[in-house]
Amino acid sequence: MAFDPALLDLGYLLAACLFVFGLKGLGHPRTAPRGNALGALGMGVAVLTTLAVLAVDGTGVIGPELLVGGIALGSLIGWIMAVRVEMTQMPEMVALFNGFGGAASALVALSEVVGRVTTNTIPDGFELWVAWIAIGASALVGWSTLTGSVLAMFKLAGGVSIFGRWISTPTWGPPWLNAVKALLTVAVVGLIGMSATSPGDLSLVWWIVGLSCVLGVLLVIPIGGADMPVVVSLLNSMSGLAAAFTGFILNNSVLIVAGSLVGASGLILTFIMCKAMNRTLFDVIFKSFGGGGKERVTRTKVGSDPDEVAMILDGAQKVIVVPGYGMAVSQSQHAVREFADILAEKYGTEVLYAIHPVAGRMPGHMNVLLAEASVPYEKQIEMDEINAEFADCDVALIIGANDTVNPAARTGEGPLAGMPIIDADQAPTVVIVKRSLSVGYAGVDNDLFFMDKTMMLFGDGKAMMTGLNAALKES
Repeated sequence: MAFDPALLDLGYLLAACLFVFGLKGLGHPRTAPRGNALGALGMGVAVLTTLAVLAVDGTGVIGPELLVGGIALGSLIGWIMAVRVEMTQMPEMVALFNGFGGAASALVALSEVVGRVTTNTIPDGFELWVAWIAIGASALVGWSTLTGSVLAMFKLAGGVSIFGRWISTPTWGPPWLNAVKALLTVAVVGLIGMSATSPGDLSLVWWIVGLSCVLGVLLVIPIGGADMPVVVSLLNSMSGLAAAFTGFILNNSVLIVAGSLVGASGLILTFIMCKAMNRTLFDVIFKSFGGGGKERVTRTKVGSDPDEVAMILDGAQKVIVVPGYGMAVSQSQHAVREFADILAEKYGTEVLYAIHPVAGRMPGHMNVLLAEASVPYEKQIEMDEINAEFADCDVALIIGANDTVNPAARTGEGPLAGMPIIDADQAPTVVIVKRSLSVGYAGVDNDLFFMDKTMMLFGDGKAMMTGLNAALKES
């Protein structure tokens, strides 16, 4: 009994449509949950369609029980990870999932070439070159995505614990490293060409795998913390490209469509992140060398207490909250939502949230945190729209943000030169919740901390917001 090809095409077409509509939904925080569900449904349709073909035609290389068991086990692992992950660890999980996507595509490419060589079913002529170039490209992108994503995950986590000892992940990269990366890339491309001329030589394939893994590490290791949102987005794009290459290997249209969508959308998002930081993708990848060190803060600032800040907020008509990575670390988003509720109830205060595109450690990080605390989406306003509001507000409350509100970006000098920032310094009064006066990831001192109109609440974000909420209730 043969499976009707028209039904196969129909199933894949439905899956592709669901991917497109899901991607469209991911363009706004309000519709993102529905978009995510549509994307998952599309993948489910694609998997079920493929399983139906294997069940009817009997063309699967392994038994259906192994396929179903693998899907069930993978789904269980994914569900456990998603349920248990803390919101502060979400960027790490996204980076890891990018690596898994690249590894899955690379493993399929590897199994395909090994299978063709061992069964002596190597094509010839033009078909050979197409197949082996697609296999090599999938290996290059897939394996480099895996190792780069794993390293990015450890960088986002601040290091790795080995036998109870915490080891930080370095940001390392001498100037000659760029030449090494270029040579490795050329070497892998050359090996792909050699493998097509000698398709039976598996040693060339293993060299491609090994050098691609090294290349992934070398691409990510120089990247500093401020550029990690760009890197995560780029790795997401690479995982999509690896899937698209694998689709060409298997002649699977849904893999080509899904991979191309992920690759293109990830690359677009990467350029959006670069624009938000006033940097080019070339600078992020090839000029993000560490070794400059952090600036040492030489000035001091007397801290305020929650009671003083509560007095300033008495009768405020408009307050703009600027969330940063410190809010994620302290898990203070629920206290921030309570703060807005108290002000609205006592004084009828309008509370808005200013969202910088690269705040946090991944695109949309602040939106995810605020959504978890049930902050209305219409209150979460992007940087370009909210900046004009600061001059008319009463207080700007900054929670754990640094580089994204640093006026040094306007000077045209230093690592933040030209980076668009939240104009919190234009507010009449600025309250900053931060553990200390330390510099941000860019290593640049923040003059906003030392302005006369700035009040510093030194301490853990959640503890300070809880204290501020208590003071507001008593005032």
